[in-house]
Amino acid sequence: MAEGTGPQHGRGGGGRSGWLLPVALAVAVVVVAAVVVGVVVSRPHEAATAATAPAPVVTTVTLPVPTPTVQPSARATRTAFTAALPATVLQYAYVSSQPASDWLAGGALEAWTDTYSDGGTGTLTVQAAQFPTAAAATAFAATLTAALPTAAPSPAATGGPTLPKTGQVTAAGAVAGSYTIVDGGKGTGVAVWTNGTAVFRMVAPLADIVNAYGAYPV
Repeated sequence: MAEGTGPQHGRGGGGRSGWLLPVALAVAVVVVAAVVVGVVVSRPHEAATAATAPAPVVTTVTLPVPTPTVQPSARATRTAFTAALPATVLQYAYVSSQPASDWLAGGALEAWTDTYSDGGTGTLTVQAAQFPTAAAATAFAATLTAALPTAAPSPAATGGPTLPKTGQVTAAGAVAGSYTIVDGGKGTGVAVWTNGTAVFRMVAPLADIVNAYGAYPV
């Protein structure tokens, strides 16, 4: 019996090893399958989440256009030309006007130097003139543009806009003239432009010059 016991024990040990391996493989297959199923199930959820996630909202903030804090004065001289000139430009209100004698000497039929104020220390000056022809206006404006400063300080250094700027002036969809805006130095900006037979030269704080030119209606 002792001799038969050894071989039976050995066969019993061999039989145990024989069924442990298939069971282990089966467990491994089940684990891998569960992982694969989890990944496959999660991907549609991720896609659905991405598809239903709200798009980012882009907000544009538009600042209100500055308006004067003081009332504009009445013009002492009213003509067909001055009637078209504005009483306010952004936060600047009309204060006074006087004839621009040097422009009259340059061939203008009518020429004025208008002063505007923001009610404090800020001022804006506009010289405006009417010439007999568009060609005469263009020629006179060319002399003003030629006298403009050519240096262009860095906007980062001055806190002002990128200058110089040049372009066309349009009226009713047609080209009516041209404009030039430069850094005038000492914190000021200068704009010169023509509109048909009219010529304008504006001097304003550098930070306001581009917007003031755009707000001037003539």
